[in-house]
Amino acid sequence: MSYDHILLPSGVASSITEVDAYLSTQMGLPQEGAVAQIAAELNKHNDAVPEADSFLSVAPLGGAPTGAVLEVPCPYDAIGFVRQLVFSIATPLGYAVYDPQLTWLIDPAGHVPATVTHGGAGEFPYLTKTLADQWVSELSPPNPYLVVERDEQVYMQTYREKTGAFTLEYRDGSPDKHFGTTVLDAPTVSALIWDWATDDRTRMQTLPWSRVEL
Repeated sequence: MSYDHILLPSGVASSITEVDAYLSTQMGLPQEGAVAQIAAELNKHNDAVPEADSFLSVAPLGGAPTGAVLEVPCPYDAIGFVRQLVFSIATPLGYAVYDPQLTWLIDPAGHVPATVTHGGAGEFPYLTKTLADQWVSELSPPNPYLVVERDEQVYMQTYREKTGAFTLEYRDGSPDKHFGTTVLDAPTVSALIWDWATDDRTRMQTLPWSRVEL
């Protein structure tokens, strides 16, 4: 059984329904150049490791009549590695990643670079306003946290408590610049995280922050 990442051009869909519709329009079409380029890069990386360490469930990738779409299946124990590799190759080419297991569309349009750690799904290389809204609203046990890191010891993180409220913290590089507060609703948390990620502290200044002692 494989874990799938499906690559499609940024901007062609904004919902899972639209993703499904777009994928159906590409079936039977000749493979596009960007897809061939992405597939070639993934194949090159896979060929560079011993066969026993292959991170692709199907190799080589590419060549199928799927138009502007590329499916990248991998073993479950390679999800993290493949995800990071896929983003590093696909994002500069203007490609989004659809994760059908999580039903997430991760589109780089309007993104800010950051290391985003989602407690239930692992690490991602950028954040968008849409992703901030979705990820925060969906946080749930057993690991209901999200961390957005822009530099070493420069991050904002949130944890959803059992009550439904959110602990929200930010750190600006050192222990004496680590502050926290409590926010009651997901939309406010995601808005604050996006503000912070885009260097807008206006809304943050209206909250009662206190020093966090670790």
